[in-house]
Amino acid sequence: MFRPLYLLALLPFLPLLLLPFASSFMPPTLVFPPSSLSAALAAEAEIDDRELLADPMFLPDAPESPRSEELVMKARRYLYMNQGIDAPDMLADEFRFMGPVVGGEQGLGRDEYLQAVGGFDIRTAFPDLSPGFHHFRVDPFEPDRVWFTSRASGTHLGQFLYAKPTGIKFETPPQACSLLFDESGRVKKYTIGHVMERSIGNTGGLGGIFGPLVAVGSPLPFPEARPYRMSKRFRMFTFAGSVAQRFAKKKEVGKE
Repeated sequence: MFRPLYLLALLPFLPLLLLPFASSFMPPTLVFPPSSLSAALAAEAEIDDRELLADPMFLPDAPESPRSEELVMKARRYLYMNQGIDAPDMLADEFRFMGPVVGGEQGLGRDEYLQAVGGFDIRTAFPDLSPGFHHFRVDPFEPDRVWFTSRASGTHLGQFLYAKPTGIKFETPPQACSLLFDESGRVKKYTIGHVMERSIGNTGGLGGIFGPLVAVGSPLPFPEARPYRMSKRFRMFTFAGSVAQRFAKKKEVGKE
């Protein structure tokens, strides 16, 4: 049951919530004359890059070392072995697989992962499947974690769950993925599918298995597997915020 008091708790976050609707009450985009652009470029030229890079807001990357290079190679080997399916010994006993939705709060355990992912042959549906793994780097906070990005694509030429071949090529948004290794070098956590820019591709902003199903026109029948849609409560809240902002603007104009 909706309670108006929830709105009071969200008031501090109102500016952030209104960002998607800012264009409805903001002036048209300004076109700066060449002189203004020149001034901006001149100001940028005056920035001392050494001073900029020394600012604590910019954290240093994890230092390159033989260990970090080997860790990245371990990540590549794991992915090359069908994400561990073809080499189960690469997975630690406490292994967890976690996506934005799949696996829930605790993630899938080792045996659950091997059974679920190992029994699913996505290449039958997409013979030219390319996971597009790139940008491997060691986490500066967790030296045993390797981050990488996936930008998958493939052409729907075979049966995909209940979706018959369509010939449609899917392209997912870039997705943040990671592998966390234990002291023995085995994978103890595998995270995938966290979309970095949902306007890219043709999967409705979704990655993992949900995205390709959206692209071929056969999304799964629950909200988490479908493109984002604003809830009625969020719509009501943002509408109330836009009305309040317009009222405040008129009040300011009246004071002038």
